Amino acid sequence: MFELAIAWDWLGFAARWLHVITAIAWIGSSFYFIALDLGLRKAPDLPPGAYGEEWQVHGGGFYHIQKYLVAPSRMPEDLIWFKWESYATWLSGFALLAIVYYGGADLYLIDPQVLNVSRTTAIIISLASIAGGWVIYDLLCKSPLGRNTTQLMVILYFVLVFMAWGYTQLFTGRAAFLHLGAFTATIMSANVFMIIIPNQKKVVADLIAGRTPDPKYGVIAKQRSTHNNYLTLPVIFLMLSNHNPLAFGTKYNWIIASLVFLMGVTIRHWFNTRHARKGSPTWTWLATVLLFIVIMWLSTEPKQLDNAGEAQASTIQQSFINTSEFETVRDTVLGRCSMCHTAEPSWEGILVPPKGVILDSDIAIAAHAKEIYLHAARSHAMPPANLTGMSAEERLLLRRWYETASASNP
Repeated sequence: MFELAIAWDWLGFAARWLHVITAIAWIGSSFYFIALDLGLRKAPDLPPGAYGEEWQVHGGGFYHIQKYLVAPSRMPEDLIWFKWESYATWLSGFALLAIVYYGGADLYLIDPQVLNVSRTTAIIISLASIAGGWVIYDLLCKSPLGRNTTQLMVILYFVLVFMAWGYTQLFTGRAAFLHLGAFTATIMSANVFMIIIPNQKKVVADLIAGRTPDPKYGVIAKQRSTHNNYLTLPVIFLMLSNHNPLAFGTKYNWIIASLVFLMGVTIRHWFNTRHARKGSPTWTWLATVLLFIVIMWLSTEPKQLDNAGEAQASTIQQSFINTSEFETVRDTVLGRCSMCHTAEPSWEGILVPPKGVILDSDIAIAAHAKEIYLHAARSHAMPPANLTGMSAEERLLLRRWYETASASNP
C-alpha cells in the first residue's frame, strides 16, 4: 500500500513531465506557424496558387517557405501533419487531471462548503463541463454569430467569464482554475482534432481525386487556429496556478481568471502585429501590466484557501488522529511545518501557505497525511533545506504513523 502511494506520486510526476514536453511542442509549432502566416510576403515570381513566401535563417542555413492559401496544383509526396503534439498534450493533461484531481478528489476537487457532493458526482460534473464546453463553443462557431470573428470572440470571452465563476461554485479554488484551463485546452485540442485536421484531409482528398478544393475549409480552419492562438497563454497561466495560492485563494479568483484571458489577448496582439509588420503597439504592454497589477491587488483580498481536506477528514481519515503516535506527530508538524503552512504564515517572506496547504490543526494534519508522508517522511523535500531542523527520528515517526494508520484503514 505504501509503495503504491509512492508509485502513484511518481505516476503523477511522469504525466506532468509528459504534459509539459508535449505542450512545448504544440505551443511552439502553433506560435511558429502563426508568426509565419502573418509574415508572408507577396512576390512576383510565386508559383500559381501560392499566397506568399518568407525567407528564414536558422541553425546555419536558409529556409524558403511558400504558402498555398487553398492547395497546390498537385499533392506533394511528403506531407507533414502537425497534429500529434495537440493530441498528446490533451491526453497527458487529462491523465494528470485523473491522477491528481480524480484520484485525490476528497482533498483537491471537492470543497463541501462550496458544493457537498460525492466523489463520483464531482467527477461526473467535471467531465460533463469539459465535454459540454466544446459542444457549446462549436455550436457558437457554426452559428450565424460565427461569421463575425470579432463578435464571436467577444461572446466567447463572456462564456469563459461565466465558466470561471461557475467552476468556483462547484470545486475548490485550485480545482476551479485547473478546470477552467482544461475546459479551454479541450476546446483548443478539439479544434485541431474535430475541425482543422478533418478540413485539411478534405482538401487532400480533393487533390488526390483531381478536384479543386473548396476554400471554405481553409477559412474555417484559420478561424479556429486564431482562437487557439489567443487562448494559449491563459491556459498556461491556469495550469501553473495550482502552484500559487495567491491566484486561486481569494473570493475574487474568478475575476482574476477572467483578467488573465484579457492579458492573453494583449500579449498575443503585440506579437501578431509585429509578425505582420504592422507596427509595434506598445500600449498592449501597458495594458498587460495594468491588468497584472489589478490581479495582484485582487489576490490580497480576504483569502478563501481550500478547506476540503479539513471538512472531509473527520469522516474519511479519522484513523490518522486515533493512532497512539498522533500527539507526537502533531507536535512535530506544528513545530516544523506550521510556521509556513497556516492561514497567516509567520515565516518572513511567506504571505500564504505554500500550495494552500494548512497544517495547524488535527483535522488538517490528518487530511494531508499522504502529502506529509511523501514529502517529509519518505523524502527530505519538506521542510525546504530542512530549515526548521526536522530530525531523522521525527521523519521515521511520521513514516511509522502514516503506514500504521493506512494499514488499519485500507
